[in-house]
Amino acid sequence: MPARPAFAPSINAVTTSVTGSINPTIHFSSTLVHNGPTAQQCRSRSAGVGPDRAAFHIDAAHGQGQQIGDRNTQHNHYYSPVARTTWPLRVGVVPPLADCLQDRCLEKEILAARPDATTMPARVLSGMGGVGKTQLAAAHAERLWQQRSLDVLIWVPARSRSGIVDSYTDAAGQLGIDEGLTGERAAVRLLNWLAATDKRWLVVLDDMADPDDLRDLWPPQNPAGSTVATTRSRDAALTGAGRRLVQVGLFTSEQARDYLAARLADRPALADDIDGLAADLGYLPLALAQAAVYLINQERPCSWYRSALADRSRHLSRLAPRRLPDQHRDTVAAAWSLSIEQADCMEPIGVAQPLLQLASLLDPDGIPAAVLTEPEVLAWLDTETGTPVGADEVHDAIRNLHLLNLATHDPDSPTWSLRVHALVQRATHDQTPPERLDTATRAAADALKSAWPPIETDPELGQVLRANTFRLHHIRPDPLWTDHGAHLVLFAAGRSLGETGQVAEAADYYLHLHTDAQRRLGPGHPDTLAVRANLAYWRGEAGDAAGAATSFEHLLADTLRVLGPDHPHTLRIRANLARWRGEAGDPAGAATVFEHLLADSSRLLGPDDLDTLTARANLAWWRGMAGDRTGVAAALEPVLAEMVRVLGPDHPDTLTTRHNLAYWRGEAGDPAGAATATEHLLADRLRVLGPDHPQTLTTRHNLAEWRGEAGDPADAATAFEHLLADTLRVLGPDHPDTLTTRANLARWRMRSRDPAVVRRGWHG
Repeated sequence: MPARPAFAPSINAVTTSVTGSINPTIHFSSTLVHNGPTAQQCRSRSAGVGPDRAAFHIDAAHGQGQQIGDRNTQHNHYYSPVARTTWPLRVGVVPPLADCLQDRCLEKEILAARPDATTMPARVLSGMGGVGKTQLAAAHAERLWQQRSLDVLIWVPARSRSGIVDSYTDAAGQLGIDEGLTGERAAVRLLNWLAATDKRWLVVLDDMADPDDLRDLWPPQNPAGSTVATTRSRDAALTGAGRRLVQVGLFTSEQARDYLAARLADRPALADDIDGLAADLGYLPLALAQAAVYLINQERPCSWYRSALADRSRHLSRLAPRRLPDQHRDTVAAAWSLSIEQADCMEPIGVAQPLLQLASLLDPDGIPAAVLTEPEVLAWLDTETGTPVGADEVHDAIRNLHLLNLATHDPDSPTWSLRVHALVQRATHDQTPPERLDTATRAAADALKSAWPPIETDPELGQVLRANTFRLHHIRPDPLWTDHGAHLVLFAAGRSLGETGQVAEAADYYLHLHTDAQRRLGPGHPDTLAVRANLAYWRGEAGDAAGAATSFEHLLADTLRVLGPDHPHTLRIRANLARWRGEAGDPAGAATVFEHLLADSSRLLGPDDLDTLTARANLAWWRGMAGDRTGVAAALEPVLAEMVRVLGPDHPDTLTTRHNLAYWRGEAGDPAGAATATEHLLADRLRVLGPDHPQTLTTRHNLAEWRGEAGDPADAATAFEHLLADTLRVLGPDHPDTLTTRANLARWRMRSRDPAVVRRGWHG
């Protein structure tokens, strides 16, 4: 051991270990004890003699190493220059870059070191399988290598702890610092070297499966080096401690188009629908690459692939090329299988997989949280897992899917809470037994129906519930049709379309549903008749009153034959026939039908039944439309009182009766009273239905009208101007109410007697 320096005795001890890597490896250690001078001021030279008796020296003051404090003892580990290493050094195999690699801004903005950076945090690239995380890391590594910005590049397959340790051991050996050690002891040698060296290094930890595999094995922070990891996990354990989690997304539509165009450049006949195919594949790089190879190998155009992909009877695996491109390890169909198994093994055990199977039947753009925790879904999960599953277990399973990038969970958005990529859904669907898919379909439909509010005040929620229903019916229609009829959620979706102002879309929806009903149930089934009734009704609401009246006339004959004259459905068909006859220009005939209908409803259903009360209100309305304007208000007042008693003040039919009563007061010569009553009604409709509900817009329309009739045409014009903007936004330019609002705006601008306003009105 070297002699102790001539310093006075001190309370601090510094232990210096010097590792030489000159052939053969020799280990030296020395202890420095100092008092006044700092460690940097100490100069010691440790001499060693190897087996070949050749003496050499190591400068401890300028050596490369790592200092570790132990109370009053400081251990300095130094490593001599490596004589056998040829710089720059590559350890491990960097995957070759994919053909037609796209320039993604993420690589430049996130991976590239900042000019003013001192110590770069480890970048952890997280994303679902197939988004191109490994390619981003490989492109980054190759770019730095080609720019000669690296002295050491270490590529580590990180799927397991043993694989990481093996790669570290290999790197330590090639650097000549292993001293014959293996396993984790050699890995620690590498980490110490990375912490102390001024060599420029990059370590890439590719495809890390479990954050625990890297416990105590994360490369250290060093201004000379950087670390990039790729993983399908977004566990919070991957953040902090000098690490930054970076979410890697899909291609943009432009990147997907450019990629397919480049891959199919030599086969222009195949590139007939690049944009459509890219959208169908969800802009997933893995899927685009494999589809391109399949098209080239099979000489199939994009349009054919789209049709094949839409064919649910064809499994996704049949659309994979025989040989995978770009050294892919998995087909698209198998890309997420390991992640699904991993999620299913996390607490609550066994819940994630069936939950993903149910979610594979719903809208990839967003599934409401309420749907996944409805009692019908929980009961289905109980059956499938064999254990009780509650809302908390569903939440934890959703988070597990999120952590493994099998889904995206946004707890701050209850409406669009869970998103699952369409290809993850397709692969999951293909691998699920048909019997389980059938029971999952019925459970999802039941849950959607339960989650639907009786009065839609949230347009976004209605939109997402409809989207999920349409998707469910498209993916797995058979379980939604039984001998008993169509599932109620199918009617709920159509009603939602119409009641939110999309009347033409509602009519079109019921037209297609009628085709299904006739084929599956037959023309005489009660649900087929119910679909026909909805089709006729929404055609009338879309502006074809005469067509609606004719349809209801034919439907009444079939309903009488199938259900008989006293069935409640028959009574409703009679009511609709009367209403649309009146709308088509025969108010007196409508009043006569409602008079007879009221007698039958009172006899069969009772005086307090909703249909009976509605018949009373409609009888008064059509008598007024037929000319008896003074008697309508007197007839409606007792009906309104009964509705408040039976239905409550906030029931939609109660509010409609208040609307009609205010209208007839104005028609009877009291526009000011009508305006006041309508103003009060508007406050309640805003509270109950929300600002965008069509009935709220109708109330605003009537309020503007009565204020104008009460003597303020300028105020009416202003109100109609604001109303038109909202009507265009909510209902669209072609809705009958929009057209009426536009006409009334022009009329009240003219009545304001402002020439400039008149000119604007004609161009309204």
